[in-house]
Amino acid sequence: MSSCCPTEDHDKKPKKKKFDFIMYGSLAIIVPVILLHLSNAPLPYIHTFGSSLIELFSTMWWGIALGLITVGLMNKIPREYFTHLMGRGDTTKDIIKASIAGVILDLCNHGILVMAGKLYERGLSTAQVLTFLVASPWNSLSLTFILIALIGWWWTLIFTLASMVIAIITGIIYIKLTKIGVLPENPNTVDVPKDFNIKKDAKEKLKGWRPNKAWFKDIARDGWHDGQMIIRWILFGGLIAAAMNAFVPPEIFQAYFGPTIIGLSLTLIAATIIEVCSEGSAPIAAEIMNSASAPGNGFTFLMAGVATDYTEILVIREFTKSWKIALTLPLITVPQILLIAICLNAY
Repeated sequence: MSSCCPTEDHDKKPKKKKFDFIMYGSLAIIVPVILLHLSNAPLPYIHTFGSSLIELFSTMWWGIALGLITVGLMNKIPREYFTHLMGRGDTTKDIIKASIAGVILDLCNHGILVMAGKLYERGLSTAQVLTFLVASPWNSLSLTFILIALIGWWWTLIFTLASMVIAIITGIIYIKLTKIGVLPENPNTVDVPKDFNIKKDAKEKLKGWRPNKAWFKDIARDGWHDGQMIIRWILFGGLIAAAMNAFVPPEIFQAYFGPTIIGLSLTLIAATIIEVCSEGSAPIAAEIMNSASAPGNGFTFLMAGVATDYTEILVIREFTKSWKIALTLPLITVPQILLIAICLNAY
């Protein structure tokens, strides 16, 4: 085997592929619209739609690509390594580890979705994966600097700490719901012997190993194969988001996002409907905060885009095979987000 760390995944028999209506149906609309836009067809609405699609995908492509590469690399790492490093995912300490990992990882929200699915497949608990997902999409190092430039270091620090609090509380609640049987456990979880030595085991597996062309091909192939289930929903969500961006003027949203309960509710609805990459959500959130003098609304736009986004919920359902897990995410996180947002607006 060409892998430096062989896993059981290579022994699985390939399943017969079914035609993916979501992926190819989305592409059947996206590709012609972009081609018509590039050909300068005299169709104003199509031109605007195509421009929105190009802008959206040119923003998110790198995050998706990094996510796919990471997924391919993760296939080379035995599952017990993840459990050993991150814990079984049933303690507060394990949840804090997942939230820190989410904050420091420099990937956009679409790349994070790809990685979250692989982490679940590698055996991390549902609580850890959801904590990681809630903490990570806009809390990357690069976006942190962007936010500091847009809203200042003080508000950026408050937003970051508040998002970590929400992620940790969410993870703890998921642990409780899993323990009492309301939510299913991750079937991919593996037990690690207490005397397991990860350094010794890795040293033995890497003995005599050298990267080669076949190894890199494996990474690319596995990344694409495992990432397709996420990409299909990213394409679908991007299609809807581009349509919203093209046909709904942003001024309409900005005009109603004041620091009131109504403004906060409208912000929550907008964040749910509008799907933008994390690089796009940060400037919008800053604009809402600065123009409407509503820091809580800006925070809500950033966080609710993670907690209520339809693409994210569909992706979670895809890799967990559980609607309960997917739909409990907004039920658990949204009340926390709104409570903190109200406090921020009153600050």
